[in-house]
Amino acid sequence: MFLDQSELRGGDLWDHRIRREIHDCALFMPLISANTASRHEGYFRLEWDLADQRTHMMARNRVFIVPVCLDATAEAGADVPESFQRVQWTHLPSGPTPPEFVARIKRLLSPGSASPAGSSAAAALASSPIASTAGRPVAPLRRVLPVAVVVLVLTALAYLLADKLRSSRLRTTAPSATSSEATTPPATAMAAASAFNPPPHSIAVLPFVNLSGDKEQEYFSDGLTEELLNSLAEINELQVAARTSSFSFKEHPDIATVGHKLNVAAVLEGSVRRSANTVRVTAQLINTVSGFHLWSKTYDRDLGDVLKLQTDIATAVANALKVTLLGDLGAKIELGGTRNPAALDVYLRASKAFLAYDREADLQAAVADYSEAIRQDPGYALAFAYRSLALADYARNFSTGPAIHERYEKAQRDAYKALALAPELAEAHEALAHILRDSLEFGRAAEEFQRAAALAPGNARLLGDYGVFAAETGQTEAGVAAARHALVLDPLSPDAHTLLGFALMAARRFPEALKAFAHATELDPSSGFANAWLSFGYLATGDFQSARAPCERADQSNKLICLALVYEKLGQHADARQTLSRLQAESGDASAVFYSMIYAQWGETGRALDWLETAMRRRDPYLIRVRQGHFLDPLRKEPRFQAIERELKFPD
Repeated sequence: MFLDQSELRGGDLWDHRIRREIHDCALFMPLISANTASRHEGYFRLEWDLADQRTHMMARNRVFIVPVCLDATAEAGADVPESFQRVQWTHLPSGPTPPEFVARIKRLLSPGSASPAGSSAAAALASSPIASTAGRPVAPLRRVLPVAVVVLVLTALAYLLADKLRSSRLRTTAPSATSSEATTPPATAMAAASAFNPPPHSIAVLPFVNLSGDKEQEYFSDGLTEELLNSLAEINELQVAARTSSFSFKEHPDIATVGHKLNVAAVLEGSVRRSANTVRVTAQLINTVSGFHLWSKTYDRDLGDVLKLQTDIATAVANALKVTLLGDLGAKIELGGTRNPAALDVYLRASKAFLAYDREADLQAAVADYSEAIRQDPGYALAFAYRSLALADYARNFSTGPAIHERYEKAQRDAYKALALAPELAEAHEALAHILRDSLEFGRAAEEFQRAAALAPGNARLLGDYGVFAAETGQTEAGVAAARHALVLDPLSPDAHTLLGFALMAARRFPEALKAFAHATELDPSSGFANAWLSFGYLATGDFQSARAPCERADQSNKLICLALVYEKLGQHADARQTLSRLQAESGDASAVFYSMIYAQWGETGRALDWLETAMRRRDPYLIRVRQGHFLDPLRKEPRFQAIERELKFPD
């Protein structure tokens, strides 16, 4: 054993001996920790490289590298040779050595341990599981100094294996076993596996680790992760967990936990290291039931080759999961993209701002960056499509006066430009659907939503939006089904639960809607939007007292709407009137549809109809609520209401 206590300087004698021992040893056991990660130079890295080089001369079924991790350092993104990431890591926090680990090493070094012909490595190792050592005393492996970097080289008999070793990762959080694809797991693992049966062709893509050394570059690693996620979603036979749910595991917890919470059979994780003109992406695919590493690879590419990189990784993952690829996957993935590095960079920055926006400033930044991406590459269809979506949201949620029409007109031009550049781009059809919906052209909007959903059946955000639109325009069964599918893909997203609640409200399934809104607020108790709709759910079910608390937590505009309704239902008429007056002072005619809902619920039919007619003159996007909105039910027998409904021409 050689101990490099941070200051070891390899002289000729040491250097020669270490090289000889690495050349002759039976097992090479690198000890990995945060200390090794913090040292970008050191003699141990030469030793690691020498061991890695030796693996290239060995048969693929030979066990040689046995990585041991002394803390919570994750395999994904660790700065180690690639051969260290192709095999199982053993996690021994602070350096303890349980008897099971010692027994396993002895078995590997035993003269009689060679597997019979035709047997697998897993079969040879199955009888020596390594259990968790938490909560019981163990003998220390070696005292490790705070700055120490340890390289352990054991010299003994060679151990030959008949199959390639593909073993599960050992986590410190739960008992686990060293095994490969053919290993019979211990009883606890078998019990867990039997209780967990995710769809076989399902996957989550965890946020890739940013190794660029610059926190500001995280938008690039996150953006590239999302692009890979979208690439995998292009494979129709693959069920891909959506961004919100996958990105909730930013800290990379135990893979089995991810699998259970997202109900996926595999997880793709890795790292991104970006330089001026190149990017290195290391990716690995792990089976969430068994813990087996199914595939891993490191890619070094020019930034202009990112589209091809996405295709290569998606194809490799599909092959590892034994998914049949139909058609030209590369053409689908690369549709609407760019090979211009500068355009890609600013597009990823724009998407980070847009996909998580909650302020006007976020949309302003997104629109500006999408515009720069388009300037860098005037043929960048995705940038046009997403700028259209961002402009439409900006017009709907943060604009007044002439600015509303200006932004909608720009959004419409962008949507048509994206379609001209890439007619089969789902995001382009989605963008046009949003414009048509907000322009009250519901029939054409339905066609565009359906086309977009057909082109991107794995896009949870699109499915959620389509589900709400379909339900609100009267296609309640199709709408609820689409929203439920979106929730399957994005089970940890508050927005996905809220959108399902919308669809269920439109379908008049109020108790189910209430449950969906409650789940949304459980996932994000601070969400003003989800709390507003939880209050509306309580109002719909007649539980007026329970509606008040979430209404108080709602976002400002919705808070005033629901308080005006809640106060009236609770008999606080003066408070209700005062709240409505405040809403009207803040919003003017922009909330005409909501004034109509409030007056309808107060029993003031004339005023409710007057405001609905004002909304018609303004072509208010929220007139979509006329078809199914239950708050307008007191008006439905009125001729003026029926005339408005006919004029809106909802699809049959």
